[in-house]
Amino acid sequence: MGGETDEREAALTELRKRLVDALSHAGLTKVQLAARMGRSRTTVQAAFQTGGPVPSGATVAALAGKLGLSAEQKRELLELRRAAAGETAGPVRVRDEGLGKPIEQWDPHDLEVHPAGTRITAAGAGAREQRALSGYVRRAHDRALADTVGEAAEGRSRMLMLVGSSSTGKTRACWEAVQPLAAQGWRLWHPYDPTRAEAALADLDRVGSRTVVWLNEAQHYLGHPQAGERIAAALRTLLTHTDRGPVLVLGTLWPEYADAYTRLAAPGGSDPHSQVREFLTGRTVTVPDVFDEEALQAASVLARDGDPIMAGALSRARSHGRITQDLAGAPELVRRYEQGTPPVRALLEAAMDARRLGVGLHLPQAFLIDAATDYLTDDDYDHLTEDWAEAAFAALARPVHGRQAPLRRATTRPSRHPPGTPAPTRTPAAVSGPVFRLADYLEQHGRMTRQRFCPPASFWHAAHAHLTDPDELTRLARAADDRQRLQWAHHLWCKLAPHNPDALLGIAAVRNTIGDHEGAETLARYAADAGHPEALTYLAQTREQAGNREGAETLARYAADAGHPRALTYLALMREQAGDPKSAETLYRQAADAGDARALSGLARMREQPADPNGAETLADLARLRELTGDPEAAEALAWQAAATGDMGAFCDLTRMREQAGNPQSAEDLARQAADSCYPDALFDLAHMREQAGDPKSAEKLARQAADVGYPEALADLAHMREQAGDTQSAETLYRQAADAGYPEALADLAHMREQAGDTQSAETLYRQAADAGVRCDARRWPYGLDPDGSPTPRWL
Repeated sequence: MGGETDEREAALTELRKRLVDALSHAGLTKVQLAARMGRSRTTVQAAFQTGGPVPSGATVAALAGKLGLSAEQKRELLELRRAAAGETAGPVRVRDEGLGKPIEQWDPHDLEVHPAGTRITAAGAGAREQRALSGYVRRAHDRALADTVGEAAEGRSRMLMLVGSSSTGKTRACWEAVQPLAAQGWRLWHPYDPTRAEAALADLDRVGSRTVVWLNEAQHYLGHPQAGERIAAALRTLLTHTDRGPVLVLGTLWPEYADAYTRLAAPGGSDPHSQVREFLTGRTVTVPDVFDEEALQAASVLARDGDPIMAGALSRARSHGRITQDLAGAPELVRRYEQGTPPVRALLEAAMDARRLGVGLHLPQAFLIDAATDYLTDDDYDHLTEDWAEAAFAALARPVHGRQAPLRRATTRPSRHPPGTPAPTRTPAAVSGPVFRLADYLEQHGRMTRQRFCPPASFWHAAHAHLTDPDELTRLARAADDRQRLQWAHHLWCKLAPHNPDALLGIAAVRNTIGDHEGAETLARYAADAGHPEALTYLAQTREQAGNREGAETLARYAADAGHPRALTYLALMREQAGDPKSAETLYRQAADAGDARALSGLARMREQPADPNGAETLADLARLRELTGDPEAAEALAWQAAATGDMGAFCDLTRMREQAGNPQSAEDLARQAADSCYPDALFDLAHMREQAGDPKSAEKLARQAADVGYPEALADLAHMREQAGDTQSAETLYRQAADAGYPEALADLAHMREQAGDTQSAETLYRQAADAGVRCDARRWPYGLDPDGSPTPRWL
């Protein structure tokens, strides 16, 4: 007995060792693996846990599949599991003969399960490149499937046909349902060679017991004009002959086919599907087109647990619930873009840039055609035919899985108002000609991949010529200004001016940028008179930066009198910096009473300096003041109370207190807790302290963690600290990592560092890249006197 027990323990130890190695190769956490499998974290954790029970065969097979192991590696894991469980004979043995092959040897995509993500490379020797699958959400039809599979596992032949529209998850549901049979040695046969109908008709009489017959897109079998009835009859025979079972027949059908096959024939008429109708009777289940609220909640749990594919689908499709259609169509949409003709790519890139810079869902066709021309190379432009646009739009209208098209024609809905209600204050501008809508997935793809690209001149020209909506023009004018396309910003603001007083502020900003301060002030005053006093606040800030404090204060007071409370905050800051705290506090209070929340932080900062606990207005303020007065225990207690009320800033204070008290592990735990609660600043605060303490390795690790949870500025801030310390090589690496993580401002910081080192050519290139990514480069960061497209600064404005 002892020897047998030792062998089982050795097999279980080896099984877990191989699972741990595969998890490491795949670069996943157990939480992410559980999300991909659609199983609980407890189940996955138990499979890896030393001293835990032997995992089930279904769990091991699912783990191997999601870790991307080869068929041979999967077989070895199952053999180890059997040895660990003491199963040496019986139905768990995988047969080596018969139709099809063992279920665990199938790749789900070879069974026509739609891929849902970009290509990944599976771990392990001999593994092939494959498509990712999202985690799985079980719905009502999955319960019917599970019941059918369970009855087959118990020895009764069963059949179920899933009926639903394209890309609703039918095939994936069948794949997930048969996983428990893999551990019992079942085979799966997918007849398709030379054709589906021929393969099924030729070999159905050879199907052995414990076999899944896979009839995906069953219309190719049951609807065949010559063989369909014969295939249905053979399947009925297979299911009713007990000496051949158990077998499981699974298939999928679109609703229109199911309706045609099950419709009763007219009296006296032909009955072309009598065998198919009898075969399907009582054996169909409907798969809904959309996720209900329960399914959406389950999908949200997968997304929160680390499933990026599901998270992306929810961000695009939650409102209408067509999650599976979004997942099914995404890879093909990207392929159609990446492998499209030059005109197709040009139209899609113009549409992507339009959406990410603020144009609405409905893109005018005339705008897209004119905008696309500069996205083409000279050679591609020379080879355009007269009907290039018509051909490209036709190609883009062809749908992919889930009835999605890369760029489809759209129809604007008329607005409806109850009788007698007031008319809207602003009627949307009418658009002449057809309008098109970019696929949601391609819009998101463009936002991620094109964030550093600045649209070419044809884009801005087309926007000026064809777009009329004031909100869209405002967003584009600001985008042009941010990217140093000052001439186009000016033209767009001028087009807006007759309809939107905000445009005066935009034109004033452009005037101020090119040095026409007098003209900028005149326009700002006009804007203030039109109800936009923030124009004067902006000019006050530029005056102060230029050293004209008296002129800045005059403009700020004018703006405050006109009803812009932020000007009061700005004035308070100026008073504070000038050494007049009493006036500063009065102004901060006035700004706070007027609704500017920024004034509160100024008040809190000033309250800390005199260390007057009686003046504190929040628990966090009081905690900081107690710390200043030398009472760290009371300070920490108050900070905990503030954190308990949801004040995430208190976590940062606690992190600092723990770090200064010499308890770095506790400080790091608190910083992670704050980051998990959507306050990643705490991680960088701790990174800053570690850097100051001479622990650059820990500082960099924490900054990367902050970037991973949505705070890439942490890498740039750390880079600045390294630059100040003279470590320019490390600083450059961190600046580039910050830019890659979604913080393009780091490119301007890197350019400034290069400029300080005397490398002006490299600096100019980086400044241009930063401007193209939307970074506003002021005169100190853009010293070259040129727009990023190389044209002279437009002094003619």
